[in-house]
Amino acid sequence: MKQRRLIMRSTILVVIAVALGYTFYSNFFADRSLAKEGETAVNFALTDLEGQRIELEGLQGKGVFLNFWGTFCPPCEKEMPIMEELYHEYKDQGVEIVAVNVNEPELTVERFVERYGLTFPIAVDKGLNVTDAYGISPLPTTVLIDEHGKIVEVHTGGMTEAMVKDFMEKIKPGS
Repeated sequence: MKQRRLIMRSTILVVIAVALGYTFYSNFFADRSLAKEGETAVNFALTDLEGQRIELEGLQGKGVFLNFWGTFCPPCEKEMPIMEELYHEYKDQGVEIVAVNVNEPELTVERFVERYGLTFPIAVDKGLNVTDAYGISPLPTTVLIDEHGKIVEVHTGGMTEAMVKDFMEKIKPGS
């Protein structure tokens, strides 16, 4: 009887240990990003703060610097002025920035945009459909898409001015 109880308890402990191990692995170590280098970027359509429709397929022929961000994110706050500065330089070279805010109130986003004087297209992903389609987590995450709609690189985390410039060079048409 004691041996049977020992086997049962051991089995339960092993099952619990395996379940915990799987939970830790899937939450902390597994790459859940759906946006992968070399794959075709998922098309999406969002409306920017100006009321203009932004569709990825409509940007075919341009390099797209797709940045997922939030006003609550300190690295996002640091990189936005850098992106604004380089946007004017690279816009004429065929690179478009699309900044996708992750489901914050429009008023919050508009105040952030005004505070930093941002002029590149900014859309709010209400319902997180685009964020989920790209498997974005954590913020900021930037997806670099070439003129043919292929993902060149996915960068998670903040960016320096040198990094933003390098990324824009990578997706500049004809590069």
